[in-house]
Amino acid sequence: MPKTGPVLVVTNHSSVLDPPAVGALAPRPLYYLAKAELFRIPLFGRFIHALHARPVRRGAADPSALRTALRVLEGGGALLVFPEATRQPEGRLGPGRSGAGMLALLSGAPVVPAYVSGTGRAWPKGRRLPRPAKVRVHFGKPMHFDWRPERDRKEQYAAASHGMMAAIATLMDGAK
Repeated sequence: MPKTGPVLVVTNHSSVLDPPAVGALAPRPLYYLAKAELFRIPLFGRFIHALHARPVRRGAADPSALRTALRVLEGGGALLVFPEATRQPEGRLGPGRSGAGMLALLSGAPVVPAYVSGTGRAWPKGRRLPRPAKVRVHFGKPMHFDWRPERDRKEQYAAASHGMMAAIATLMDGAK
């Protein structure tokens, strides 16, 4: 992971433990996008905001979250996003949504893929409390996605997100 300058970190998502796991093992501070509903939970919303999480509305375009994310990257920050946009069972990858590709192409920031394993066993969706499990985070090499003005922008966003998910899948296969 580049030590300075903008970087977009993209990873799989199987547990609420993923952001702190990646953040704890990243070599630099990370900013996060988190679903807006989490910021309405008393105290927890303030807590995650203090840890550099910023809200994003799910299910629809969120221009405010996009501007916030681009400001982080333009300011030389490191931003963690989950291209799947929702949790998947441990060891499975969902399709990448085009938002991560849009961020990569609009910002021009290098993209570092990562694969998190074990968090889905430690605290799977629907479980009230976590349980002990070995958690690992595997970081890949930075990738670059180039904007091509002659191509359809939505197709480019989708292709970039697909490339990110392919890189995460490669890390997942290497982690087994």
